[in-house]
Amino acid sequence: MSDDAVRPETPGTPRPGLRPAFRRWRAHRPFWGGLLLTLGGAEILLTEKASLKVVLNIGMQGLAGYLLPTLMVLCGLLTLFNPAQRLFYSLTGILLSLGSWLTSNLGGFFLGLLLGAIGSCLTFGWLPDQEPRRGRRQRRRQERTKATQVPAVAVPEPSPSPAARVD
Repeated sequence: MSDDAVRPETPGTPRPGLRPAFRRWRAHRPFWGGLLLTLGGAEILLTEKASLKVVLNIGMQGLAGYLLPTLMVLCGLLTLFNPAQRLFYSLTGILLSLGSWLTSNLGGFFLGLLLGAIGSCLTFGWLPDQEPRRGRRQRRRQERTKATQVPAVAVPEPSPSPAARVD
């Protein structure tokens, strides 16, 4: 066994590899909100390509039926790659999701509308300065260690009584 395989890692140093790098990138942005908003727009766009037997709305709203889900996908991607403007993108995303109800086969047969609305709400509620959540196991382990530790109480030395003192 080489020394590299058993090398202990210190908590402050980042681990090498693609997965830890992706986790660090994902931790600094509203990842799930942006992903759901993007998937909602993509699902609505795919239902626009459905056969004519399934399509419910077509006609004057044809352009809006393609424009709104395209903008939903764009808002979701911009949320992922520019999280500083997440509030604007989330508000625009929820309006586009609700607008797809009228323009795009009832919002992609409700699925795209729900994905877009949930993604927008997750994006709106994300806070960049939050401490990372600790898992239940970590919290229980920390509580157990606190409970088993006995606090060290300093016991004062008994002072000699005034009667025992000799002058």
